[in-house]
Amino acid sequence: MSTETTVTEVKKPAEALLSKRRKKLISDPLVDSNPVTIQVLGICSALAVTTQMQPTLIMAISVIFVIVMSNFVISLMRNTIPSRVRIIVQLAVVATLVTLVSELLRAFAYDMYKELSVFVGLIITNCIVMGRLEAFALGNKPYDSILDGFGSALGYSWIILAVAFFRELLGSGSFFGIPIYDSISGIFGDNFSLATNGLMVSPVGAFIILGLIIWVQRTKTGYVEH
Repeated sequence: MSTETTVTEVKKPAEALLSKRRKKLISDPLVDSNPVTIQVLGICSALAVTTQMQPTLIMAISVIFVIVMSNFVISLMRNTIPSRVRIIVQLAVVATLVTLVSELLRAFAYDMYKELSVFVGLIITNCIVMGRLEAFALGNKPYDSILDGFGSALGYSWIILAVAFFRELLGSGSFFGIPIYDSISGIFGDNFSLATNGLMVSPVGAFIILGLIIWVQRTKTGYVEH
């Protein structure tokens, strides 16, 4: 007499599109592992393009697009890229996306293209982009890679937009080109005027604002450099 044992496989439920783990891919780079203030990456563009809000916003959108799409493409190709040429492949993908962004700006926002053309091109060498490809996209599935790239890009974007806000307001007395200081002065009469700070439109002003943001953030989070 023989007995047969039937083994039933229990399938694990699929992970939710925005599970706790996946939410952390987006939320962690905003503060706890911010690429600019914690990892100290992408500092050059944070200092160079942040004199005005409008070009800074365009730069932020461009970086979000490039990081998300490059993470997605490299993740799709991760099992077919030979290890010895992975850096070349990554650079080729990023360069293609950056060229696309540059041409779109040239076609539809020529003034921004003239102002940002050099800095958009430098996205190719941005450590944040290459860092996420190496550290995450090469070893994870496309959807997770998209979330990781989006989180890192958002973390970078809010920092440079915060720097640009204070630099434009204090240095030029405006916000997105709207003269705030002149409007306030007009309320109180001709004898009242707010003076702008010329230091804020220089790279030194960007260092000061960025340093203050890092100080406030690390004070709040308790992060200590080791």
